Amino acid sequence: MTAGWIGTGKVRAREDGQAVEIVIEGLTTQAKYYKPLVYEFMRKEWASRPSWGDHVVEIRMEHVGEPPWMDLDNLAKALLDSIKGYLFHDDSQVARLLVERHEGERERITIRSYPRKA
Repeated sequence: MTAGWIGTGKVRAREDGQAVEIVIEGLTTQAKYYKPLVYEFMRKEWASRPSWGDHVVEIRMEHVGEPPWMDLDNLAKALLDSIKGYLFHDDSQVARLLVERHEGERERITIRSYPRKA
């Protein structure tokens, strides 16, 4: 991966301008698995303070072969709960949420969060 990434395990993150990108390697069908995984990463590794105002959050699940049997709305809720308090103060600040599933070259989830322009 490119320079500027924090983390060496299943979860990595970086700041890209005003955006924060988080990558979670691997997939499971249990959305609840991701909440403590990402939360612990943010608690131990992330140094930036949460910001106020409206935010955009984009979540992209990449899978190889058949898509995993997982509800994307449950995945989104678990991930939003895990980054709340670290990227923004409350998930009510999420003014735009995009959650999508795509076939990819590897199994992973990417979260991208940035302030929404007025």
